[in-house]
Amino acid sequence: MPATSLDLRDDILRLKKERNAVILAHNYQTGDIQDIADYVGDSLGLAYRAQETEADVITFCGVHFMAETAKIVNPEKTVILPDLDAGCSLEESCPAEDLEKYINDNAEKNYYVIAYINCSAGVKALCDVICTSGNAVNIVNKAPADRPILFVPDANLGAWVMEQTGRKMDLWQGSCYVHMEFTRESINKIKAEYPDALVVAHPECTTAVRLLADEVCSTEKMIGYCQNAPVKNIIVVTESGMLHRLQKEAPDKNLIAGPTDRCACNDCHFMKMNTLEKLRDCLQNLSPQVQMPEDIRQRAEAPLLRMLEQSK
Repeated sequence: MPATSLDLRDDILRLKKERNAVILAHNYQTGDIQDIADYVGDSLGLAYRAQETEADVITFCGVHFMAETAKIVNPEKTVILPDLDAGCSLEESCPAEDLEKYINDNAEKNYYVIAYINCSAGVKALCDVICTSGNAVNIVNKAPADRPILFVPDANLGAWVMEQTGRKMDLWQGSCYVHMEFTRESINKIKAEYPDALVVAHPECTTAVRLLADEVCSTEKMIGYCQNAPVKNIIVVTESGMLHRLQKEAPDKNLIAGPTDRCACNDCHFMKMNTLEKLRDCLQNLSPQVQMPEDIRQRAEAPLLRMLEQSK
């Protein structure tokens, strides 16, 4: 007989104790994974928790670059994730070898390179500082004034940061396929059904969608916005997993999944590759593990720690 959710939860909690493990889950994970995690948050919050943990094993329920980030700041710990193939369209849009060639071909510009955390360890190793959607404005404001900025890989986030800071940047033309599927037409259609609703959107969305939003912010900042919103109806324009946490944190609100032209909500198929069964198995087998060459890890660690320091 297949294991029930209750059986899986019992197995996971037992294995977590036996392995001295911590379970970190991104806001886009399924509700059952969020509910069993020790900490649920956005990329910045998860990076801090990974840095601070005293556990021997870090179980990262998210996508591959997130588990890599945990390994970068915890080289001596075992870092596992339920599905090694859980990737990211933004990470794929900026291969390290392409970025390195671009930087070398434009060496005369002496770029200050800021990398959105949604990138590989190899890309992080080529950068001056990392940022997340939650701290990107702050990180860009602290960038040297005498050097041009190259912002990689998300062009939509970079454009939004330029709007907020007034700082011109050269943008790598990457994008998140999930947030690109939200359109002005799809948001206006749901607004017609809920005319009093406020719209909160992630900065990875296109400019046309961001212009319709009452608030543009990271997933973590969406929680406070929804809790304090003066209306009941809120259209949430980001990956659908965020609705589970928001419904727990703002139970008095009617939270409406931001629709796309093809469906009423939007899932990241990479995030949804993780399941309770895979979580149980990776704790049991301590596999798949995240590994990387030590020279890459060391080079990636410096800009990551710079971000954490500048975000305090």
